[in-house]
Amino acid sequence: MNIKSLASACCPPFLRPTFERIERSPIGYRLAKGIFWSMAGAVISRGLMFVAAVFVAHILGPEVYGEYGIVRSTVNMFVVFAGFGLGLTASKHVAECRDSDPERAGRIMAMSGVFALVTGGLVAAGVVIFAPWLAAHTLNAPHLTGVLRIAALILLINSANGAQTGALAGFEAFKTIARVNLGVGLSSFPLLVGGAYLGGLTGAVWALAINMAINWLLNHLALRKEAARFHVAFTLRQCTAEWPVLWQFSLPVVAAGVMVAPAQWICNAFLVNQEGGYAQMGVFSAVMIFQTTILFAGEMLSAPLLAMLCNAEGQVSDRLGRVNMLSSWCIAVMVIVPLLCFPEIAELLFGKAYGGAAFRTTFVLMMFYTCILMFKQGLARVLAANSLMWWSFLSNSIWAVVAIGLAWHLVAWGAMGLAASFAIAYAVNTLLLVPLYHFRRLVPSGTLVSAESLVIWGILAILTLLGLADVSLLVRGIALVPSLLFVAIAFVRIAKPRLQAEA
Repeated sequence: MNIKSLASACCPPFLRPTFERIERSPIGYRLAKGIFWSMAGAVISRGLMFVAAVFVAHILGPEVYGEYGIVRSTVNMFVVFAGFGLGLTASKHVAECRDSDPERAGRIMAMSGVFALVTGGLVAAGVVIFAPWLAAHTLNAPHLTGVLRIAALILLINSANGAQTGALAGFEAFKTIARVNLGVGLSSFPLLVGGAYLGGLTGAVWALAINMAINWLLNHLALRKEAARFHVAFTLRQCTAEWPVLWQFSLPVVAAGVMVAPAQWICNAFLVNQEGGYAQMGVFSAVMIFQTTILFAGEMLSAPLLAMLCNAEGQVSDRLGRVNMLSSWCIAVMVIVPLLCFPEIAELLFGKAYGGAAFRTTFVLMMFYTCILMFKQGLARVLAANSLMWWSFLSNSIWAVVAIGLAWHLVAWGAMGLAASFAIAYAVNTLLLVPLYHFRRLVPSGTLVSAESLVIWGILAILTLLGLADVSLLVRGIALVPSLLFVAIAFVRIAKPRLQAEA
């Protein structure tokens, strides 16, 4: 029995009409299939990685975990340059060309892989050379020189991984990606926990590098198989004809990314240069485990949705447009509302070393701006599908300027100040640019600006204020059920025009 037959057999009677409608709809079936396989491997792998991260935080303690967090932040900053936006480039163009022009898809796939190795190698070499200066003069921690050099290996492997994962998403090979994610997740738990336990910070970073290498190998084997299935051959012949792709699409992707990861790193560097800054960075990094897990769920939706938007060749239906805008945002809100009501859940996981009012405040602020990030994922997919990445650059530039300016003043309050800086910057960025997307009609009406969307944001803001005010558990508990109910009704009403169109 295949998955489709099993789902049909297990479908409750009250969901049967919805199941049959999805089954009849080519878009609905493709999307449901893509999301299922994207989430199948991700749930297990990300769950294992979440548990592993909690264990690592306990093993290392707040201060050393803060060092671990800043090393990962440094990797994320340089990955923007090393990867050169080639993952998104491969995903978009393979999805567009795999059926209509397989030869071009093969050229772009091969060019992306080779260029990722070149840029990754150059950036990694730069990190190895300048690691002593970075550790001493920007991170106020000369003893991190050796660890940063290990991180350079992660940079190189990560850049190659990005191009491979993007190409797999372009083939809509989500079942294959699920298997890869499952393998990576199963290896990550013993590697990360064992590395931290046996080797402390150095062991944990080496474990990351080894796990990334396993990811690369599994991706490489999977991509070869999928390319053969679609009769797309890796070739560098006549690849010079595809050079315009690099500056017309990849360059603005890099420019947009440059305004995020480096800005985050600068803000993190402000924090670790404060007295007791690495312990505060440990608190911030611990809270980020939750954010990373939620954002990963959004990324799993992004892969099938972006592939479908690109494959639609500009003829995106109202139904697909609404699913694109609402899916990531809805998942985030329904998960984060309970977390805003009960930040103590996260506090209990990490224990007394991380707990306290500062941890809860940081957690509440980060969960609020995580909702904004998930809301913007739908916009990001629209911009990528329409090759409007310079808009992303503008959006991210506004965020970076506001975040850095605020962090310079607010990191005196530790992790709370850093989280507040990011939250305010994302709110300002969204308020300034959403009207532009709305009036240009890039997304279906009502998905950005409507009474229902204001209700959702209003509820999130109220719950955030309740958490910041540290009101009693009873009050927050009473607020939970009606908040979830009103949010669910609002999402249904936003999606209602799509349902009417299908009738």
